[in-house]
Amino acid sequence: MSLVPQDSFDVFMPLRDAMNRLFEESVIGPRVELFTGRTFPIDVYEAQDKQHYVIEAALPGLKPEDVQITVMNDILTIRVTKKSEEKVEKGNYIRQERYEGEMSRSITLPTTIDADKVQATYEHGVLTIHIPRADTAKPKQISISAKEVAGTR
Repeated sequence: MSLVPQDSFDVFMPLRDAMNRLFEESVIGPRVELFTGRTFPIDVYEAQDKQHYVIEAALPGLKPEDVQITVMNDILTIRVTKKSEEKVEKGNYIRQERYEGEMSRSITLPTTIDADKVQATYEHGVLTIHIPRADTAKPKQISISAKEVAGTR
């Protein structure tokens, strides 16, 4: 048994996760982009069965072909290309809040996931992604068997 982790950088993963959370929760994180329209709101939660995670992303006005989902290790990325409408002369804008172009969100999940079984649906402007935990990440109950000690009853 080796005392050195197989990947010596694994010890820094909790620090990386904490830094990601800190950045996401800070004022300069995605909230600023939400107000400027350059990103999209998401909800990430663990399902009640504790066997998979669910991500719901609000993507109104998009088509499924405008969305790309990729998974690498424990990071899921949603990339959206919001194409501009045909240019119609509208006069001078007083306010323009609808962003056109590329937007993306990367979500670091807390456990290893089974990338081959990720499923996504898009309905009424909401992208829903079901992400199963990998079998290695699921808790397993270990039964304990008792042995009788000789000479005791």
